[in-house]
Amino acid sequence: MKILMLSATFPYPPTRGGTQVRTFNLLNYLRDRHSITLVTQNTPDVTPSEIEVLREKVAQLQVFPRLAPDAATGGLWGKIQRFTQFWREGTPPSVLAVFSPLMQAWITERVEQGLFDVITCEHSVNEIFVQPQWKNQVRTVVNIHSSVYATCQQQLNTQTADNPLRDRLNLPLLKKYEQKYCHKFSHLVATTPEDQASLQQLSPSSSISVIPNGVDLELFPPRSQDPGGQKLVFIGAMDNTPNIDAVCFFSREIFPQLRQKYPEITLDLVGARPVSSVQELSRIPGVNVTGKVPSMVDYLHQATICVVPMRTGFGIKNKTLEAMAAGIPVVGSDRGLEGLRVDETGVPLAALRANTIPEYISAVDRLLQDATLRAEISQNARQLIEENYTWEEAGRRYEQVLLGNR
Repeated sequence: MKILMLSATFPYPPTRGGTQVRTFNLLNYLRDRHSITLVTQNTPDVTPSEIEVLREKVAQLQVFPRLAPDAATGGLWGKIQRFTQFWREGTPPSVLAVFSPLMQAWITERVEQGLFDVITCEHSVNEIFVQPQWKNQVRTVVNIHSSVYATCQQQLNTQTADNPLRDRLNLPLLKKYEQKYCHKFSHLVATTPEDQASLQQLSPSSSISVIPNGVDLELFPPRSQDPGGQKLVFIGAMDNTPNIDAVCFFSREIFPQLRQKYPEITLDLVGARPVSSVQELSRIPGVNVTGKVPSMVDYLHQATICVVPMRTGFGIKNKTLEAMAAGIPVVGSDRGLEGLRVDETGVPLAALRANTIPEYISAVDRLLQDATLRAEISQNARQLIEENYTWEEAGRRYEQVLLGNR
């Protein structure tokens, strides 16, 4: 099978973030079985050596420069211009930001020559490069990652939106946008049943499969022993809006109350590119903002508990899967545990759930006090990942979608 894979985000190395992790690992599975042409974009943080490593992994790699934003579009006037364009044309500014006429021309020429059996969009922003009529000549698949409409709606409902006025104006436009682009594709892929249900409501006639993320079990081995102590950890990119909200909420609203009961308790916020609001959290006694670290798994193995206090953001969370694979007991919210059967009746307990401040305090307290419970959750979590959330399994299921068997 000849696959044209579109990813405006350069998918290597897979340690940079969720989009890179999913795209790279699916590509890595498919490349041994099919011929992959990867079309992607170059940003200042991508090195020549990384490009060459990725080139060795595909039949053809085509890299286009990411266009720099127009300086004239900054400030209030720029925001008004972007919203007006969104209202008039129906495509969000975040999607227009990755559009490249050169990249579009290259893709269009080769698709119209009939060089590919299937086109995949690795993240919904890449839908902008796919023409509606192509569905009649080639199988087209969009790997959505998470619904932009559902995410915006959720942020408004939970009062976690950065700019509620803007998001209220954008919400109906995002709904129309998502409905429109879904119809361009032969098949849609979501990461959780919750996202699948949201997308199915927007596009009832669309065929949608759920393919969760996975974990590289070699990169995240189970820890050899419980370190005990009173050490909490959160892992994730610290310039990601849902992560920023999660760590600010936990550090300011929950952690000080835990510290009253456990004066020696600490919280490591581990992840690259911490924005100023995250850096400021280091002023809270016991909170350590690390920035980028050589090994995320080392911080996990040294922690007593991993917290995933997400209040927004749809889709399955790599940070949760990785902590569970490493055997770290997780305390997570509904959003942090989305798509995972960890605490339902009849299944082994693999994480503790918390959504309110008292629930977080209670769950952390239970785990700090009970080494047996920590061991039980650690073992069950690792087993859950091994049986259901490997990249090999995700790749196998994705392959069946591309072949048209699902």
